[in-house]
Amino acid sequence: MSKNALPSQVAIVVPVYNEEAVVDAFHQRLRRVIDVLPVTFSIIYVNDGSTDGTQVALEAIAQADPRVVVVELSRNFGHQAALTAGLDQVEAEWVISMDGDGEHPPELIPEMLALATQGYEVVLAQRQEPQQAGWFKRWTSEAFYYLINRIASTPIPPGVSDFRLLHRRALEALRQMREYHRFLRGMVAWAGFRTVILPYAPTPRLGGHSHYSLQKMLRLAFNAIFSFSLVPLYLGISLGGVFLFLALLEALYVLSFWLTGRQASLAPGWSSLMFVLLFVGGSLMIMLGIIGLYVGYIFQEVKQRPIYFIRRMVTFSSDAESKHDPHAPTTPD
Repeated sequence: MSKNALPSQVAIVVPVYNEEAVVDAFHQRLRRVIDVLPVTFSIIYVNDGSTDGTQVALEAIAQADPRVVVVELSRNFGHQAALTAGLDQVEAEWVISMDGDGEHPPELIPEMLALATQGYEVVLAQRQEPQQAGWFKRWTSEAFYYLINRIASTPIPPGVSDFRLLHRRALEALRQMREYHRFLRGMVAWAGFRTVILPYAPTPRLGGHSHYSLQKMLRLAFNAIFSFSLVPLYLGISLGGVFLFLALLEALYVLSFWLTGRQASLAPGWSSLMFVLLFVGGSLMIMLGIIGLYVGYIFQEVKQRPIYFIRRMVTFSSDAESKHDPHAPTTPD
């Protein structure tokens, strides 16, 4: 694509989970934005194992809009896996990934496409205001980005989620990374393509509540830390060195009593001894747990299980049916 020319083909990937109440309103809002643009759009909704009527609502949307393809996963594999499933189906020159709850405003799409005309291969949307969430979620998000940017070698801008525009080159690079524990915003940053930040103010959810629980947020944080940093292991080595140094100082201190003939002044230090034993023992258990997590991650990676499974793909476009074979491999290399 030459500069100053809008992309000719753009795919939009939207993972959803139990969003029956809002998915139709989101699609209507999305249509109001893209229908006036001189671009050929395709829309890929990925149903991440929803247990409500989300699949029925998505099929109704697909029947009314021939640009829509619905990818139904066999179960809930998680947001990052569902997003990967949608990205694997993209055939367009450019792809936009976004959530379907309304917090990622579709009105930002024209600005994203305008930045693409300037030669950028990745456009990252960055929140400039806190999400409609409690103080705990905002504080943990800020703490996470503060930590990951100090222990990882790949800088990740704070406030950047999975609302982004990718060129085909960046998408193909992302497709080559098939790790099981996925942190896509870190993987995109690691790929190193020409990137620009687009600030935006998040909008309230169209309805319902967030399905991103504390457990899921912690799992994503662990995936980010253990996939992009070895600092926890270095911390264990450093802690061991500190204890060896303290042990040497203690030995020299006790030896000084013997050399000066004051060994009678050495009183049994049961309480201090127990404190040291418990502290050292607890530290060792923590570091063994960290090493165990790394080993567990390695174990899950070497099994090379697929990232997701597709139950079926639904489309009411004859052209799309010829392109999307539900029996095709779900995890292309």
